[in-house]
Amino acid sequence: MLANPFPKKEGVFTLATRHKSAVKRHRQSVDRAARNQAIRSRVRNEVRELRDALAKKEVGDAETQLAAVIRTIGKAVTKGVLHRNAASRHVARLSRQLHSLKKAAS
Repeated sequence: MLANPFPKKEGVFTLATRHKSAVKRHRQSVDRAARNQAIRSRVRNEVRELRDALAKKEVGDAETQLAAVIRTIGKAVTKGVLHRNAASRHVARLSRQLHSLKKAAS
């Protein structure tokens, strides 16, 4: 008897079909999902740090963090994790909040 070429692994989603192409596509989709989740998480973390700085009214920190957030959001767009219009909307809203904070501080 031949050994199963696609053995089940512990903790891995099992496929309904066992075709080589289906197994490969599933493996690729799992890898992409993990990569996209990491990128989305990085964007959310940086946006949260920026919003915390805005809430504490720390203009200097907020300016440097806004630059980092814009860079991170741009990378997420390049990799296809965020739509470019959604990214533009996020950047515009964060920039507007920083601008209003600077205006109030001066």
